[in-house]
Amino acid sequence: MLTKDFYFDLPEELIAQFPTEHRGDERLLVLDRNDGSYSDMLMHDFPSLLTPGSLLVVNNSKVRKARLYATSGSGGNVEFLFLYPYPDGSWAVMTKRARKQKVGKSYKFFSKDGDVALSGTITKENEDGTKVFAPDDSISEELFDKIGHVPLPPYIKREDLFSDETRYQTVYAKKEGSVASPTAGLHFTPEILGEIRKRGIDVAEVTLHVGSGTFLPVRSERIEDHRMHTESYEVPDDVARKINEAKKSGRKIVAVGTTSMRTLESASCDDGMVRSGRSSTNIFIYPGYRFKVVDELLTNFHTPESTLLMLVSAFAGKENIMNAYHHAIGERYRFFSYGDAMYIRLK
Repeated sequence: MLTKDFYFDLPEELIAQFPTEHRGDERLLVLDRNDGSYSDMLMHDFPSLLTPGSLLVVNNSKVRKARLYATSGSGGNVEFLFLYPYPDGSWAVMTKRARKQKVGKSYKFFSKDGDVALSGTITKENEDGTKVFAPDDSISEELFDKIGHVPLPPYIKREDLFSDETRYQTVYAKKEGSVASPTAGLHFTPEILGEIRKRGIDVAEVTLHVGSGTFLPVRSERIEDHRMHTESYEVPDDVARKINEAKKSGRKIVAVGTTSMRTLESASCDDGMVRSGRSSTNIFIYPGYRFKVVDELLTNFHTPESTLLMLVSAFAGKENIMNAYHHAIGERYRFFSYGDAMYIRLK
């Protein structure tokens, strides 16, 4: 299967640079998994489309303000993206102008008051292109909140604003660790979630910390040759129990976002039951994959030739997805992280 088979032409003006004025006002394209039919609706309609008794599974990972600006020992300004910590207190990082940021080079990060808030040194270059940054003192989440910036994705061509601190975060975000938002969840408001629960639909939370690899393009000609990035996840005991009870009773499992989907499918056994606990996954879902847990999916519109587009094509059928995407482009839907939503359902 070729990567180019998942290309589509997207007008640049359809890439959403800002969220809607009010959260939950996004458009919703509803696609049937079986026959490929679709209809245009609004996110406010989503609760009424869910089958009573379904279980909605969301990703409660919280986006860390992980984009920091440093001054190098030679006086240059360098952008860092802090990915995840190692047990010894050092961090995996990505940097702009990566070739110039060599092992042994030191950096200082300043507060708004001009004081040095963080300093440290690059100690290693990893095979995947990331680097290891060893801070002179331990790094706290409070430090990121104080001097960090929201790590907006590269296709949003602007600097982060104060409003992004809330709008690029789901209303149920709890566990800090992502460098990108699980964006399907950005459409929910407390009112929409309340309406879902009123209809007898339970909401369960898993955690998958979204890594920078979510933006990496598929560079191999054959998609089977692509190497997926690894992300950590957790399925609590009570959530695994809820999911397994729903599966046994024939109730639908609805994943909110590809991160929830990847978590559930990674934690599943061959019989469709889900294991609780913490683990990591590099699962690559593309057409031909047999889904074991998830029945329906709420997701955003994804980039051409991306692993996420391949995932939804596996779930709903490549032809169905491409037809729906061409319709969305014709109807001027907004694409990617701050864009509109798609609900892939079983009638």
